[in-house]
Amino acid sequence: MAYSIAIMGATGNVGREVLNTLYERRFPVREIHALASEKSLGKEVAYGDDERIKVKALRDFDFTGVDIVFGAAGSSVSKEYAPKAAKAGAIVIDKTSHFRMDPDVPLIIPEVNPDAIAGYRKKNIIAVPNCSTIQMLVALKPLHDLAKVKRVVVATYQSVSGAGKEAMDELFNQTRNVFVNQERKAEVFQKQIAFNLIPQIDAFMDDGSTKEEWKMMAETKKILDPDIEVSVTCVRVPVFVGHSEAIHAEFYQPISVKQARDALLKAPGIELIGSRDKEDYVTPIECVGAGEVFISRLRSDKTVAHGLAFWCVSDNLRKGAALNAVQIAELLIEKRMLKAA
Repeated sequence: MAYSIAIMGATGNVGREVLNTLYERRFPVREIHALASEKSLGKEVAYGDDERIKVKALRDFDFTGVDIVFGAAGSSVSKEYAPKAAKAGAIVIDKTSHFRMDPDVPLIIPEVNPDAIAGYRKKNIIAVPNCSTIQMLVALKPLHDLAKVKRVVVATYQSVSGAGKEAMDELFNQTRNVFVNQERKAEVFQKQIAFNLIPQIDAFMDDGSTKEEWKMMAETKKILDPDIEVSVTCVRVPVFVGHSEAIHAEFYQPISVKQARDALLKAPGIELIGSRDKEDYVTPIECVGAGEVFISRLRSDKTVAHGLAFWCVSDNLRKGAALNAVQIAELLIEKRMLKAA
């Protein structure tokens, strides 16, 4: 059985990655509709090595007969068009933040909470979590099953691709301008990103946290366990692709490094790097194009009774967005929740 697919925001970073992922994983596609704003009309997007798909205007598109809609545009776009697609009978898998905390919309990471997907029937919408939340919870899930996580303290080092193509262009242009001694104008980010770090992602909230930090806290409680306390500092770094996280987890029960290592080695979607014989670690540039969450520098955190610390890296456009969305579609097929129109 093959399915009719539509991608909202097909010309953006995530939309193009969804197309690549569908092709690479040989998802059973009958037809694909690449949707974007009117300014993208006349453009084409690639599907595989040979096929090109002409972009259609989202505003004029009729979702009747479409089985799956991937939302890869902004939150305002999903707010308007996701309910229309769902009403037409499609299941919407939305990457934006708009539906994540809706109690009637499941927030899904297939390796972490696959059974929660049944809740999509309330609105025909499934939300994809924040990219930083995804890689952290893929890493924490097997450890939570083993000893139950009490508290997490995490600092993120997030690449500019998480803010879109314009952000990547800004890093490129600013870096070039440093070497030719030209003005480094900040338009996408709050301050210069080239050769710099910015401890602000999204807007500030009343308590001093940023919206990005709040997302990781709130999403962890919805997806993994409402009792977990999370302290987050999110930082934008001058890296094009690949998010990194320094994670310190406190557990209710004792957990050794060996127990954690054994659990992580068996867990889906994780690549554990380094051992006692040979220490190694993964940097963001090495994870680009990969679908796994890479864990390295696993060690005991002796500042708490039962603690572990580790370094976690993942391609934010792959597992942090496109791959997780396609895995949700695959999960719908596996659980026989998806029927072709």
